[in-house]
Amino acid sequence: MSDTAIVFDRVTKAFGTVRAVDAVSFSFPQGALVTLLGPSGCGKTTTLRLVAGLELPTEGTITIEGRDVTRLAAAERRIAMVFQSYALFPHMNVLENVAYGLVVNGARKAAAEADAQAMLKTLGLEGLGERLPSELSGGQQQRVAVARALVLRPKVLLFDEPLSNLDARLRRRVREDIRDLQKRLGLSVVYVTHDQQEALAVSDLVCVMRNGRIAQMGTPTELYEDPADAFIADFMGEANVVAGEVLGPGRIAIGGVALETRMRDHPAGRAELAVRPESITLLPGGEAGLPGRIQRAAFLGQTREYEVETAAGVLFVVTPAAATPFAEGEGVACRLERTIPLRS
Repeated sequence: MSDTAIVFDRVTKAFGTVRAVDAVSFSFPQGALVTLLGPSGCGKTTTLRLVAGLELPTEGTITIEGRDVTRLAAAERRIAMVFQSYALFPHMNVLENVAYGLVVNGARKAAAEADAQAMLKTLGLEGLGERLPSELSGGQQQRVAVARALVLRPKVLLFDEPLSNLDARLRRRVREDIRDLQKRLGLSVVYVTHDQQEALAVSDLVCVMRNGRIAQMGTPTELYEDPADAFIADFMGEANVVAGEVLGPGRIAIGGVALETRMRDHPAGRAELAVRPESITLLPGGEAGLPGRIQRAAFLGQTREYEVETAAGVLFVVTPAAATPFAEGEGVACRLERTIPLRS
């Protein structure tokens, strides 16, 4: 068995003159959960459909577990997909929904239902086989859709915006369920979302797409702490991007003020600098730091959010709720705990 689950080699998908996916190359490892992330229209869903065989490439080669599947139809790829809408049959009970693919592929009904029962047990749905989808919660419906996909024993499991129909609290629980299941079964998963927090929470690797191309690919930590440019810095969570100058190791100047900060090695000279909102500590006015004034203050329960006017521009700052609060109009000093020089 190949160490790689999926390989794209300069894959392009054009719709007329529009290149939805433009000469994309990547290699996704076996047993990993890889998220395709990006804004609407960036090419992530088209890329997923190319993996699934629902679209065929205009150019390039697609390999799954060492096998060239570029021109194979979806049914020949042993790929399973969980759709945004779940696509459960409302007139069938849970057991029938999960067994459906096996029956269509020629399995005897009794054998298909036995496999379906075992998969329901694996996903914590034991005892729900006789219920209709309408009698389940959103999270349970999601797991039924996953069970229906997994019972076919796919080489790769695909998720297309799987949590978009769930409320915020349920989204967190179901994404944890998906991640736990993926780890426990050693599945190779490709997961599409536009939600940065979701991508950070579930992924081994994140592939950020922009205008049909890969903008940057890496672990969640790498993309958050070492973004390639201002687009990645801002897309992978909030970021204050300011013009400044690197003076030397751990020393920068912004807004005419020299500051000490933690940062990776970067040549001295002018640079774009990204500062995460949580990497800024607010101190009383007059203390060492970048002087500023609170324009807006908001209490969010666990955190406080501020907009601080400075000589470098307005900075967005997030502090723990337990930290010293500051009022609108109050003078402060901004200490930049960590700064990210962006690559030119």
